[in-house]
Amino acid sequence: MQIEKGDLVDNFIKRTISTILLLLFVYLIIYILPNWGFCLVITLFVALGQIEFFRMVSNRKIFVYKYFGVVAGTLIPIVVFLSHGSGKMMNMETMLIVVASLFAFTLQFARRDNTKDHLVSTALTLFALLYIGWFFSFFIKIKMLHNGANLVAFLVIVTKMTDVGAYLIGSRFGRTELIPRISPKKTKEGTLGGIIVSVIVSVTLGQVLTGFSIIHLFIIGIILSVIGQVGDLAESLIKRDCNVKDSGGYVAGIGGMLDLIDSLLFTVPIFYFYISIVQYGH
Repeated sequence: MQIEKGDLVDNFIKRTISTILLLLFVYLIIYILPNWGFCLVITLFVALGQIEFFRMVSNRKIFVYKYFGVVAGTLIPIVVFLSHGSGKMMNMETMLIVVASLFAFTLQFARRDNTKDHLVSTALTLFALLYIGWFFSFFIKIKMLHNGANLVAFLVIVTKMTDVGAYLIGSRFGRTELIPRISPKKTKEGTLGGIIVSVIVSVTLGQVLTGFSIIHLFIIGIILSVIGQVGDLAESLIKRDCNVKDSGGYVAGIGGMLDLIDSLLFTVPIFYFYISIVQYGH
């Protein structure tokens, strides 16, 4: 038990240091870099995330055109950035996804082996394209909105504080396993703790960074927390299916790029749609 407690403290220290450094990095890319620099960072995150995804898939011995997948996925945030504000290019993002889907099938025609994994191979390529490339590109759409920098900062902080709250409360008070077959370390108490922390941070910080009412901030806190934790579980499911512990080893105490952004992959598009609905509502 002492060893486990020591490992827990050591991991918490690493996660804390990594989180602080990442928050400083987030501040830099959101408030200091120009929009094109922000786009390049998002593109880099997408590229690294897809590389990790295809590397994990390789553990299942499933053939995928990983280079095509990475290139197609990283083109999405670039196209989103270039098409912003241009009425003639508004459909370029959708067109790219459709063309990439077409090529994903066409490449399967060129295979000379006689395996029966064509459908799985194509599905995984397109899944990575949407799950990582498209979903994460919504960061750029949010950044381009009025008060976009503050909205991006708000989204990242609230989502990541959910992770911190769930980890701290789950480590201290966690007794009831949430879904042990997917993530045995996650507990119902930690999940509830993450939601509470998220709501508190959303309501307090949101009044400074956003123009939303307290009611909206309360709702957003719950939505981002629940969806963020679903995103975390989704990546845990992928890792367990691929029989890997972490997607990579870039960030001490956290893991790889996918381990870092997993909770954001679903919250980013959902937050964008919520903003759109609220704006139209006014």
